[in-house]
Amino acid sequence: MARKAAADALTIDGGRRPRRRKATAASWSRTKERRFLEALGESCNVTYAASEAGVSSTSVYRRRAREAAFREAWGQAVAIGYAQLELVLLERALKGTEKRVVPKGGEPIVMREYSDQLGIALLRHHRDTAVEADREIDNTEAAEAMERILHRLGKLRQREGDVETKSASKRTDAIAAAVRAIRSHR
Repeated sequence: MARKAAADALTIDGGRRPRRRKATAASWSRTKERRFLEALGESCNVTYAASEAGVSSTSVYRRRAREAAFREAWGQAVAIGYAQLELVLLERALKGTEKRVVPKGGEPIVMREYSDQLGIALLRHHRDTAVEADREIDNTEAAEAMERILHRLGKLRQREGDVETKSASKRTDAIAAAVRAIRSHR
């Protein structure tokens, strides 16, 4: 029985020549691996994920270099994290973020602010996907969609009125110009 307990306390050490060694408190367990991969998938931050799992960043990178299965799971966790990040950024680009504005002599109001840089980066990243989707839309649907966009831009301009910032005005002008340019090419 003592021999079985001692065998359970041993672990396989990778490297050039695999060998058995005694397990230590810093050794990896399934629980630590699961915690690390979950935290990595949520944050895409190795240092944070290692801390959450109770292991060092050095041991994490060493394990990734030595174990193909862990390396693959790491890649999947990072891919999940990036997909979640992309969804959050896409939502921010489409819906904007809230910003408190105090017009001269008025009450504070909440506006939506949109990041042009974020929108442009996402457009570049998904250009090929957008081109494919554009080919599938028939011209009638596209014309109707463009009309709805222009109508919404007009409503935005009316609603923002005196509070409208220069960047918002430039952005709506640029979007309207882009829609008109697209319409003229169809």
